[in-house]
Amino acid sequence: MNAQTSLLRAARWQPLELVFWALAFASPWALAQHALIINEIAIVALFAVSLDLVLGYTGIVSLGHAAFLGFGAYSAALFAKHIHPDPVLGLMVGMAAATVLGAVCSLSIMRGSDLTRLMVTLGTALILLELANKFSDLTGGADGLQGVIMGPLLGQFEFDLMGQTSAWYSLVVLLVLFVLARRLVHAPLGATLKAVRDNRLRAMAIGIPVTARLAVVYTVAAGIAGAAGALMAQTTGFASLDVFALERSADVMLMLAIGGVGWLYGGIAGAVAFKLMYDVIANITPQYWTFWMGLFLVVLVLVGRERLIRPWTWFSAASRKEGQP
Repeated sequence: MNAQTSLLRAARWQPLELVFWALAFASPWALAQHALIINEIAIVALFAVSLDLVLGYTGIVSLGHAAFLGFGAYSAALFAKHIHPDPVLGLMVGMAAATVLGAVCSLSIMRGSDLTRLMVTLGTALILLELANKFSDLTGGADGLQGVIMGPLLGQFEFDLMGQTSAWYSLVVLLVLFVLARRLVHAPLGATLKAVRDNRLRAMAIGIPVTARLAVVYTVAAGIAGAAGALMAQTTGFASLDVFALERSADVMLMLAIGGVGWLYGGIAGAVAFKLMYDVIANITPQYWTFWMGLFLVVLVLVGRERLIRPWTWFSAASRKEGQP
């Protein structure tokens, strides 16, 4: 099997994928009382998919990915408040602003080691956070940007308090951008990204333009993260400084740790698991939810993701190991 045939086979949609998306779009109707959390899951899943493009397919670790989330959120919120309340236009503005920021920041990730990239990406988010706090007349400062009122979606669908319109809106954007990311990683460009991730020097030796590839994927990922931020601002009617916080970048990395990197559904699976665990644990023990989340991550690392989701294999594997000479 040649490389082109392998790429074509990997790019084909599987029946389970279609079932998954059908269930996802049915969930705001079937679980109408949970539409708000479905909307949150769709937004953070999109954010996780954007980071997976950078981390899972190029091996670039970023602690400041929230910079693009926040920039998209504030751009969309300011556009809605001062220019036009149309959600789709605001989404495009948020994506465009984050894409431009990503293109500028991509210059910084082409140089240095992994540690310097960590510091540069983190520094970018901190700079934007301080700028948003400093220009309080425009952004609302520590109080956040309030009074963001969105018009009806496509001129017909009002954003209701139950969150059903928001959930379907976020799910549609998630699907469209997921298809774009999926097409990207299953194209020859995606194969070269994996080569860069596995061995950058070897990739350069065989003629892959490494810096150009990194710039492209980082810019695309920034635009997708900006879309997640725009959705967050539009569906909540609010943008605050915490969208730039380190916790946002840390949470999305936890989602990828739970769901796995290097396959786009890992970000979605991790977002679903993280948000559901947060919602359940925070309702039971709101003061100690971080303890239980940390314990879960420790168990995940010790046991392994594959064995964790199949607990019936734990003891059988242990018994087989004990039976070996």
